[in-house]
Amino acid sequence: MTISKWTTDRLTLRRFTPDDVNLLVELDSDPAVMRYLSGGASTPPELIRRTILPRVLKSYSLGEGYGVWAAFERSSGTFLGWISLTMAEKSGVREARLGYRLRRAAWGNGYATEGASALIQTGFTKLGLQRIVASTYEHNIASRRVLEKLGMRLVRKYHPTPDALRSTGLYDTSTITDMWEGDDVDYAIERDEWRRSS
Repeated sequence: MTISKWTTDRLTLRRFTPDDVNLLVELDSDPAVMRYLSGGASTPPELIRRTILPRVLKSYSLGEGYGVWAAFERSSGTFLGWISLTMAEKSGVREARLGYRLRRAAWGNGYATEGASALIQTGFTKLGLQRIVASTYEHNIASRRVLEKLGMRLVRKYHPTPDALRSTGLYDTSTITDMWEGDDVDYAIERDEWRRSS
């Protein structure tokens, strides 16, 4: 049976559909949301329609539990953003990448931690993952706190080049510059670490 939706205490997580393009456009139009992703520039709606939403829809083909999940507040049905778990096989290790992006109105309420915790639990208990990783910008303190609350540890700092950002196909290539002085940071948690802390 295909899982297309599940709930946590305060969230409903469901698969995106082709009709959800406006949710992603709205999310990526807030300069505060995009501050550490594009320097505050909105993601062009055409890029979301042509590239980003198709990638989101394709993410469910990775298997049960994987994908980019639209997050809604259970009590009101309000769209909050998305939380994702995508496969990242490396060096023979079953590894997945955790991500999240929430609307400004949802910040500071523990929603990212709650939703990401559910995906981590699924990854380690049902998907046979050995490690889960996540990345953020070093000065994005709120995002780093989420990762640390999840029990993840800092494993490296690096500086992505404009060419590396272009290669993802997820940025407006006409506006990419080396806009940040700081570095990106990678966090990780191993299955045994998660078990010890659970």
